[in-house]
Amino acid sequence: MSSNMTDIREHEISVDLPEASDAQLRFIGRIHTPWTERADCPRQGDLDGPICRVELFEPWGMALQGLEALEHVELLYWLDQARRDLVVQNPGSKGEPRGTFALRSPVRPNPIGLSLVRLEAIDGLNLSVRGLDCLDGTPLIDIKPQRCAPSPRAK
Repeated sequence: MSSNMTDIREHEISVDLPEASDAQLRFIGRIHTPWTERADCPRQGDLDGPICRVELFEPWGMALQGLEALEHVELLYWLDQARRDLVVQNPGSKGEPRGTFALRSPVRPNPIGLSLVRLEAIDGLNLSVRGLDCLDGTPLIDIKPQRCAPSPRAK
């Protein structure tokens, strides 16, 4: 993990993590973005943001069939560098502390990220997308179709 587990902001609360034993994930790919440090990563993806590459691993290539007809997809990814023990966070050391589930912070018990992205192109096992908010090298969990355009409130 990139952050020190003892590095807690004022008013934040951490807990001892229970033993993990109930789920197995299979990473189906890797996400490549311009951001290598959390401080540089946007707080939320922008559909007009930079093009990022989603690299799908074999044997999942055939699962892309039909995806080219879509304008938007949802990507689920594993925030592998996020700590998992905070239940109360102080976003940016500003404002009112809030519970983890009231925030889009990557710090979560199960650090799963979700982004609605604009699908720009598919080239073999590589998807070019806009709208991500994760670090370079983030493991990909799933791709889901998004059939309707995002509402203006999604920006």
